[in-house]
Amino acid sequence: MAAGGAPSSPEPSMYRHRPASERTQDISHLLTSIFKSTYTADVIGMDTGTNLIKSRGGDNLYHEKFVEELQKIHTEYNHRLTEVDMVEKHIIQARARATAAEERALNMLKVDVGEDFHNIGLPPVKSSFRWCVDNDLLKKHNLICPEDYITDRIPITKAPKGKKEPDYIKETFSFKQHISTSPRDQKHTEIPHLRKTLDSLPDVSLSTLTLSSTPEPRHQTKKPSSKKSSSAHKSVLKDDMYKADREQDRVYLARLENRHNYLKNPRFFPPNTLNGGKSLIFPQKKVDRMITGRKVAYDESNPRSVPVFLATPPAVLFSEYEVGQVYEMTIELQNMTSVCRHVRVIPPSTSAFAIGLGKFPGEGGIVAPGMTCQYTIQFIPEYLADYEDYILLETQAPYSLLIPIEARRPPPLLTLPRIIDCGSCLVGGVKMTELVCRNEGSSNGKFCIMPKKVWPPPNFRAVATIGFVEQGPFGIRPAAFELGPDQAMLLEVVFSPSSPENLKQTFTIVCDNCQINDITVTGSGQLIALELLSVTGGESHPAPGEPTDIAAQHLIRFDPQNPHATTEKKLLIRNSTHVELPFYWQIMKPNLQPLMPEETGDLAKVKYHLDVESAFSLNPNLGILQPHTDHEFILTYAPQELKDYHSVIQIVLRDIPEPPSSEKQVMLGNSESKTDDVIALEIEVKGSTEPFQLLLEPYVIIIPGENFIGVNVKKAFKMWNNSKSSIKYTWGKISVRDIVEVEPHTGVLDASEFCEFELNFTGGKPGYASHNLHCKIEHSVEPVVLHVEAAFKGPALSIDVPSLHLGLIKLGENVLSTFEIQNLSQLPAWWRMQESQACLAERNEDASPFTIQPSDGELPPLGKCSVSVLFRSLLCQRLQTVLELDVENGEGSHLPVFVEVQTPQACLMSSHLVFSEIYIGVSAQATVKLFNQTRLPAKYFWEELIGSQSTFCSATVSPTSGTLGPHEEKELCIELTANIMDELNDLTLCCSIEDMIEPLFLGISGQVKGLHVTYLIPCDSKVPSDEKQMLQSPQDLLLDFGSEVALKSIVTRQLILTNHTGIDAPFTLEAEYFSSCPVTSEEQGNDLSTASLVKRTAQIRRHAAKKAQSAFVLALLSHGRGVAFHAKPSTGTLKAFQQLIIEITAYNNLWGEYHDDLICRVGDLQPTLIPMQMTVKGCPIFLQMTGPQTEHQTKIPIIRFGAHVSGGDTVSRCIRLNNPTTCDIRMDWKTYNQEKDNEKLVDLLLFYGPHFPIKDVDENEIESNASTSKTEIMLNWDKIPSSPDTISPGSLVTDDESDVDNKEEEGRSDSEVWRPVNNQKKIISVLIQAHEGFPSDYPYCITPTQIVVPAGGSASIHISFTPLTLPNLINKIECEGYALGFMSLDSKLAQGIPGKVTRSYGYGVAPLRMDLQAFVKPALLTVEMDHDEGMVFHSMASDLIPNQPLSGVLTESVITHNLKLTNSTEAPLHFRILLSVPFTVSSIDPNRSLKTSHSDREEQGKQLLLHPQQNMLVKVSFHTTLELLTYQNLPADQLFSGIKVLQFENGDRKVEFSQNLVIEYSNRTTQLVPVTAYLTVPLLELSCETVDFETCFVDQTRTEDVFLLNRSRCRSYWTALLDQQEQHNHMEVFSICPTHGILEAHEASLPTKATLKITFTARSNVEYETTVTVFGMLGEKPCKLQIRGRGSYDEKHEDLRLI
Repeated sequence: MAAGGAPSSPEPSMYRHRPASERTQDISHLLTSIFKSTYTADVIGMDTGTNLIKSRGGDNLYHEKFVEELQKIHTEYNHRLTEVDMVEKHIIQARARATAAEERALNMLKVDVGEDFHNIGLPPVKSSFRWCVDNDLLKKHNLICPEDYITDRIPITKAPKGKKEPDYIKETFSFKQHISTSPRDQKHTEIPHLRKTLDSLPDVSLSTLTLSSTPEPRHQTKKPSSKKSSSAHKSVLKDDMYKADREQDRVYLARLENRHNYLKNPRFFPPNTLNGGKSLIFPQKKVDRMITGRKVAYDESNPRSVPVFLATPPAVLFSEYEVGQVYEMTIELQNMTSVCRHVRVIPPSTSAFAIGLGKFPGEGGIVAPGMTCQYTIQFIPEYLADYEDYILLETQAPYSLLIPIEARRPPPLLTLPRIIDCGSCLVGGVKMTELVCRNEGSSNGKFCIMPKKVWPPPNFRAVATIGFVEQGPFGIRPAAFELGPDQAMLLEVVFSPSSPENLKQTFTIVCDNCQINDITVTGSGQLIALELLSVTGGESHPAPGEPTDIAAQHLIRFDPQNPHATTEKKLLIRNSTHVELPFYWQIMKPNLQPLMPEETGDLAKVKYHLDVESAFSLNPNLGILQPHTDHEFILTYAPQELKDYHSVIQIVLRDIPEPPSSEKQVMLGNSESKTDDVIALEIEVKGSTEPFQLLLEPYVIIIPGENFIGVNVKKAFKMWNNSKSSIKYTWGKISVRDIVEVEPHTGVLDASEFCEFELNFTGGKPGYASHNLHCKIEHSVEPVVLHVEAAFKGPALSIDVPSLHLGLIKLGENVLSTFEIQNLSQLPAWWRMQESQACLAERNEDASPFTIQPSDGELPPLGKCSVSVLFRSLLCQRLQTVLELDVENGEGSHLPVFVEVQTPQACLMSSHLVFSEIYIGVSAQATVKLFNQTRLPAKYFWEELIGSQSTFCSATVSPTSGTLGPHEEKELCIELTANIMDELNDLTLCCSIEDMIEPLFLGISGQVKGLHVTYLIPCDSKVPSDEKQMLQSPQDLLLDFGSEVALKSIVTRQLILTNHTGIDAPFTLEAEYFSSCPVTSEEQGNDLSTASLVKRTAQIRRHAAKKAQSAFVLALLSHGRGVAFHAKPSTGTLKAFQQLIIEITAYNNLWGEYHDDLICRVGDLQPTLIPMQMTVKGCPIFLQMTGPQTEHQTKIPIIRFGAHVSGGDTVSRCIRLNNPTTCDIRMDWKTYNQEKDNEKLVDLLLFYGPHFPIKDVDENEIESNASTSKTEIMLNWDKIPSSPDTISPGSLVTDDESDVDNKEEEGRSDSEVWRPVNNQKKIISVLIQAHEGFPSDYPYCITPTQIVVPAGGSASIHISFTPLTLPNLINKIECEGYALGFMSLDSKLAQGIPGKVTRSYGYGVAPLRMDLQAFVKPALLTVEMDHDEGMVFHSMASDLIPNQPLSGVLTESVITHNLKLTNSTEAPLHFRILLSVPFTVSSIDPNRSLKTSHSDREEQGKQLLLHPQQNMLVKVSFHTTLELLTYQNLPADQLFSGIKVLQFENGDRKVEFSQNLVIEYSNRTTQLVPVTAYLTVPLLELSCETVDFETCFVDQTRTEDVFLLNRSRCRSYWTALLDQQEQHNHMEVFSICPTHGILEAHEASLPTKATLKITFTARSNVEYETTVTVFGMLGEKPCKLQIRGRGSYDEKHEDLRLI
């Protein structure tokens, strides 16, 4: 955890994934990434909090504290909810009050405007919410208040309120900038004093930071009064003029005054005088006075000041400005008296403000009662400071009107504290503090930081340093920076004190808006100071004469400890400084110097050496001392040896800076300041050690009595630890003679504690034993000794088996047995073993048959010995004897022995074997049993057959040899094979038994039989199976494959072969005529084996299997006979007594009725013939597009022509017909139309002659060549090759061509050579068939109608579809039909073979059917447009005015709309688009060829193609040209069709262009899309038609204003021209300004206007007249202005205002 940071969460935050969709409003992932566990942690609900509060009162202090804090949080939470409800209620009430106020203002506005309020589209009234809500309350709760986003200020000076002008009729700033063309607005092309100000800016890097350090006093200076200037002027005139001249001038002035001595106009009197005008806002009181006896009413003047003019706005305020820009604002002065008034405006004194010439409603600068004049205030800021000034309005009132002018820019606000506390730092060190400085203001600001003592600087370049701004001992970086709104940066403050005191310096931060703020930086210099507050047990004081370290300030003494013991003391050390101090501890050897009483040591001679053998250590050894904090350390004393320890521990502070000297100053930011480690505190520590103190109880153990050797004797004793620390002990062990040990063997014994032990004593030899057992103490030199004594007695042996059973053995064999002898005592034992002499004497034997190894030896204590006993069998007997074991110095034992010796003996359970069934050449099996009469294993072996018939037979015994177990009876298998059909009576088998003198003999007899096979065909009748076999005699067998077999279908029948004997016989099955062709090994492997396909995928396996099956069938039918009968298996071996099921499968590829015989050959038996028959129906011809159909695929192919346009072109499909057979097939085609709801059921067909005669190319019937050919054709089937090739015409041989062959074949049977005979022709045929449709060649037609599909080849036909022509009421029609292809065979050989196959043709065989389907629809495209209103263009004539009007008017402006055409039909549509000007088709996506006709719409253009369900984007454009603008002034009868001129009430004038976009399809049908364009043209008007200047003084210029109005919604580019005579006049009389300009489109219901200044200067006393024509560059109707005036030399016509 970082220092000063918040504690980390015990569990990591679970971040949530960002949602995949960008439109989701879920921001939980954003809150989780910012607030982490604060957002994702579980919330303590109200119920949980209530339960926790109720559970208070326990003993858990942490729980009580937690519940108390939780209760405070809930109280604060409820309080905040109450405040939130109060604020919400206040906001709702304020919104209600504001809504009511706004409705009142809106109602008043409706009353003023009238009924047209809703039509002019005025903006809403100003919001009153800011006046109804409490801003302080919102700020208190950190909410946005209206003051935060409303920046306009409340006027400082409140003037009398007049009727406020609505906002919607005020001029905007943009209007003033672009429209106003008055001379006062154009008086400054370049402001001189602005250029002067820019040139006088200081040359610094921070150019916009501030101006000079001493602001000029011009902000508050005012111009000298007019009186002083007039008096000075008079004095000048007085000094310059002569006396005579002055008198002459005075006479002239007096005469002039007499001429004009008339009653003065009331406007020259102040309004509060008797003759002054009345105020329009303050009513005057009526006062009655008595004059000459009459009461006369007078208006009493108000002595207070009556305002003459009312200023709007009362104060001028500029905000959000930049240096060098020009800002303007207009003020209006309204005359509030009843007479016309003059006004004089004294401009502001500040150079940043300027005032233009005024705009007066009349001439002469006079403002009529209630009228207003306008002045434009210009503000050109020289820097970003605040400006204050005023303008003074002088009139006939006694007091002038003062209008304040202010420029205030929202200042940037920095989040810097007034006081920056750098904290504490060591003297000579450097501390850096980083602050985040953020600009929370709404303006950009540039800032510069400098010491306060250098403010104001002579030049900002001198104080704008790159590094730190230094003012010792502080420094700030950067010195200059710039921050935009809501931008932030890091401000670095460096503090490096040189003395231990509190330091403070002041810096000045200057903004480019001339604001200055002071920042105080404080810090405290510190010196290191550590203090030892306390030690556990207190500090120690040295004894008199005790040597101590001369530099240590403290002494700590530890109590004596045992070696390797550990004791601790706690040290409490305080860091008295306010700075973190890194430290580490080091342990040094003490510096001991002999000193006299009251003598101090010389610290300069002190030398420090590390104490590497010290017994002291501290924890923590290093770290950081926190400022002004007490720290606890653990001092550990762990002595290792018996001696006294004396050391000095020092706490060393790391990286302590060196205090700077007086000559050397610390450089801020210098990273090379010197630091060193300083010893801050030295503590002397001492400790001593003492040996361990242990006591045994008892210290001697004597075991009473006599114990057996090897018996463990246990005694308990105690050991006391009287030492000051715990000990670790380890007891020794004795095992040389006796075994002595202690439990527990090792352990730890605490101080002042005891432990109980158990002594285990085991004797090794008999007699008395005495031992000293040592206990080793860890870290102790001397052990603890325990003395023990005991007495023991002799050893004992034992045998691990009670008796020795050697079992049954054969005579002459040896047997070995092993057992163990164990010494049960702790001493070695001498032993010897032999057979008992008494047993030998009883058997009268001198030598023992037993051999013992070893027969004697020595056993160690608790040891074991293995002894082997070997027995040799010399005679058959049953032996029982005893072996004796003698032990030295111990008791002996006996071991009984049992053994039996025998020889083997076996016999046959039956000596004669009879075989019931024996078949010649077939092995027969029988069993015989062999019995072992003894308990010994017996080996046997069978020999060869013997006897007179042994040469014709062979016998095998399994197993031939083996071993019989004790009393085992084994069954043996005898296999006999006889090669002679006779009775067996002289055969014998011989068996030899090992170790038996005589062998065993087995006699064999039996009768030998021959082969017998039967046939059976399963049937589906309900006759029992036994009766089936009885009924189906060889004459009744028939394999019927069906009379309705589908073409290319596979039909399987079963034939059951039964072998009633045990003889295996080979068999062969094949058809006599329609046999299958031989299959190659590769094809057969593909058909029968799937091992190579196992590892493939299921789909690949199915495809490969299907392909292999097709190849297999093709190979079987390769002889071209149409049918092949294949037996599976066709060859093989019929096993003994086997019932084999043979599958006879019929494959076909040509229709017909087939008959054949199946030849069955089994072994040497005579062949058996089984008749077969099958009728195949179906069409072998298939379409190339559909492929051959299997027997399960009976779906009729459908030829779909899709959807087509009504009346379109004929569509043709090429259909390829494939003939997979070996004969040519003639196809005759007919097409039929299907009609729904037809009641006809059957068709009656009548034929004369053949159904389908042969036709030539022209569809004419011709006589068949087959009918005129020879009547007999002979075919030699033996000459037909058995290759997979198809039958060729060359294989058919006639009688004339085969004379030689016939002679060679005379000896053959009639079945091998046959001659077909022509059937009798049918003259008339009548057929009845189900009615499905009517034959017709429209709309479907097939060409050619008769076609021959060659054998193994293909032919193509064409099916055409001609779309119907639909009536207008039908949108879609479906054309359903079908085509039938009837098959015929022209070859007589293909038509049939007598006795084998016959084939029908024409209507006698099922035809090939194809369904035909097509749809007819009208041509129609779906049209989608950009707007719901349709293809409507809105264009402005002002689009032809470029951004730079002086460059001229554009010739063309284009507006483009998108038109999406979608082909929703199912047929491709060919069409073209026709459109005329001013509309064009600009582009088509995707790009297609397009022909646009501008003049001739009937011209054939290139066709476009749009496929079904596709769309096309067409861009239609409207071209605004100067030619179109000429239509606005033409009369209605001269306009072209589709063009109208529309005039609207609001002043708009539009030209409407309308026509149809024509989509012309390839079938000559059309589709219309209306296209309309509205072209708005400007409309100019003059405010008056005549300007009469009347009589004017010669050479005196008079000016009149005329307004040029634009009442349309289109801008106008106008030009005003005088007549030609006035233009060529050298002396200008009339002039107009400006002469050209742009009038914007009108807004709301008010027209836009431009002021034309018309000036008249009479050159003589004559009448002048001219005409001003205002032309519009967009074809507007010209406006004419008549101007008249007359010149006069009479001074009464002179305008004194212009003097």
